[in-house]
This record gives sequence, structure tokens and C-alpha cells, in this order.
Amino acid sequence: MAVSLAAAQQPPRSPIPSAPAPPSGGWHNVSMAEYRSHLQALSVLVEACAKSRDAKACDPALVGQDDRVALGSGPNAERRPVRYEWLRVLLQQAEKKSAGQTAKAAPVAKFPLAGTNALLPPLTTTGLLQLAEKRLAADEAQARGAAKAEPGNSAQRVAMEQVLGGREFRGLEEISPGESLAEKIDNWLNSLFAGAARLGARAPWLGRAVVAAFILAICGGLVWGLLQMERRRRIRLTPERKPAPDAPSTREWQRWIEDARRAASAGLWREAIHFVYWAAISRLESRRLWPADRARTPREYLALVAGEDSRRAGLAALTGSFERTWYGGRPAGEGEYRQAEQLARSLIEGIGTPANFLGGATQ
Repeated sequence: MAVSLAAAQQPPRSPIPSAPAPPSGGWHNVSMAEYRSHLQALSVLVEACAKSRDAKACDPALVGQDDRVALGSGPNAERRPVRYEWLRVLLQQAEKKSAGQTAKAAPVAKFPLAGTNALLPPLTTTGLLQLAEKRLAADEAQARGAAKAEPGNSAQRVAMEQVLGGREFRGLEEISPGESLAEKIDNWLNSLFAGAARLGARAPWLGRAVVAAFILAICGGLVWGLLQMERRRRIRLTPERKPAPDAPSTREWQRWIEDARRAASAGLWREAIHFVYWAAISRLESRRLWPADRARTPREYLALVAGEDSRRAGLAALTGSFERTWYGGRPAGEGEYRQAEQLARSLIEGIGTPANFLGGATQ
């Protein structure tokens, strides 16, 4: 009776929609009013197909696109998808006029009987079209119903706040940015190792190569460390300690250089070479090349430098010049002083021995 009254209140429908239907396939965003209009057009289409049962009236393309129905009025309202593929399949089946017109027609489908596990008798295409009309009418009636407001959740919120205010939840704290970053790094490492494991499963030789490379790296590091220890032992690198009061390093090498230049400006070349030699010794001793001790002779200082040390040749040349002029009594001139000053400067700056003085070390 409700269906009859609703049908009586609706305007008369034409057998076929006058407006061309949109092509099937894809989605069409519609409002609730547009959705109801589409359902009315589909009801007219099913009614016309049930009467004519030909390809023109039962064309599945007349169904149009599937709808995405807006459940609210806002621009960001949630949309509900409504598909009509079931109706397209039914109209395609109904194109054959002979289908379902005789009692001996082949059954199309079986439907479960509501409230039981039994199945309804097989339905013909005509019966399915009738059920389709009823379904479209029910969907239209449901769409016409006023949307119910969402129930308030104030009571649920109060109950949740009471639960979270309990003693067992008092120690909970929000995750800090550091903990979040650590978790991301941990997840990245896990994915990295998982990828390496999958790669190793596909290429077993790769795992052996990685292990061999790791062992070689460890061995190389050990060899390098032993070489550094041996080098320090050879050059007698000692811990820093307070030098003896009369050691050369107790006087800054800059002051030795100043004394040498004052002596050179006065023409005292022998004294100037003496000062630049002790400037070089003071600088090397301040770098802990040997323990500070003023009692050593120039040859003893030279013996403390390892043979492979790049500074040995320069120190040997400077020591020879100093011994010849200071201890040997050989007259010195400006040229010999300039050579000694250049050797001392190279030793002080730690750049080894100039190439033009390498031969003088063997004299």
C-alpha cells in the first residue's frame, strides 16, 4: 500500500527518458537530489525494458555512469559510491525478448529466502526486472528520507576521560621528537638489512664477498695501526713533559732567530749560524721529537732522528755547517749563513729539506 501511495503521488513517467543518458563507465559526483533523479530515470528505463524487451529499450548504455553521492552539503562532504553494474548486466540479459516469457525458460538466478537458508525458486528475466523496479523504488525512498543527525558523544567522552584519568594511565607521556626519529632510523635499518638479506638470498656469493671485504678492512686497519706505532717508536716520540731548565726548548725558537738576524746584521756570520742551529733544535724539541736535554752534542741530536724521517737530511746539513764554523773554526760568510737559515726555516716549518741542499748532507 505504501508503494502504491508513493506511486500515486509521483508524476506520470514516460516510457523512455527524453534526455540522453551519459555513457556508462567511470564515476559521476552527484548531490542527493541528482541521485534521486537518476534513480527515477532508471525506474522508467527498467519499466520500458520490461514492456518492450528489445535492444533499444534495454540498452545497458542508458544506465549511465556510477554515482558518488554526497552525504552532506559542504564541499568536503563524504561521498558514497553507488554502482549499477548489476542493472547493466540485467538489461543486457533482457535484450532477448524470448528470455523469461515462457514457463520452460531457463532459470537466471536463485535468491535466498529472507530469514531462512532455503532458496527461492529460479527467477526468469521478467521476475528479475520486477525485482529491479522494487529495488530502485526502495533506494529512492531511502534517499528521500531525512538524514539523521549524528548522536552526541558527550557521555562517551566523559567516560573516556574518566578511564584515562585512572592511576594506570598517569605515567603515559607523548612520544618525544627524538624517540620518533630513533624509531624511524630503526625502521630504516631494519628495511635495509631485510633488503640485504633478500639480495643475499638471490646472490649467495655477495654475502661471502662482503665478509671477505670486512675481514680485509680489519686486517688493513691493524697493519696501519702497527705501522704507526712502529713509526712513533722509531722517531722516539715521547709524552709531553716539562723540559730541563737548560734545554734548548725552554727558549722559544723565535728568539733564537731574532738573535741570529741581529748577529747577521752586525756581520757576525759564525754566531748567526750558531743561533739558527739552536732555533731548529728548539723547534724540533718542542715537537717532542726527543726528550729535552741540554747535555747532548749535535751528533747525538742527529742520531735521535730516524733514518727515514724527511727532516734528517736537512738537520744533517745544518749540523755539518754548524760544526765546521763553530767547532772547526772555519770562517763563515753571508752565503753560508743564508743556506743555514733556509735549512733551519725548512725544519721549523716541517717541510723537510730543500732539494738544492740534499747533496750537502753527505759532505
